[in-house]
Amino acid sequence: MTKITWEEFERVDLRSGTIVKAEIFSKARKPAYKIWADFGSELGVLQTSAQVTVHYSTESLMGRSIVGCVNLGEKNIGGFISQFLLVGFADEQGAVCLINPEPQVPNGQKLF
Repeated sequence: MTKITWEEFERVDLRSGTIVKAEIFSKARKPAYKIWADFGSELGVLQTSAQVTVHYSTESLMGRSIVGCVNLGEKNIGGFISQFLLVGFADEQGAVCLINPEPQVPNGQKLF
């Protein structure tokens, strides 16, 4: 395990959001979705690509509360600009299980 300082952790910007749109990402090398999430009035709607097709359908993602890292910068994935990292844990087979705030919190809340 690599240790980081508290100051380093404070620079990681994890925010609450709600998925407002999801569609199949046909140009991705591995099965993935294009996902748009509302992160509140400060950040607005951001988009990402995520390999979460094992446990989730596009329909089941709609309206789902999520956690995203919003300060990693943009990344071009198959011609699609990813603006945040959708976070989760891997199950025993390596498929992603999304993290969600429970109970639901307002969009844009910073993890602390």
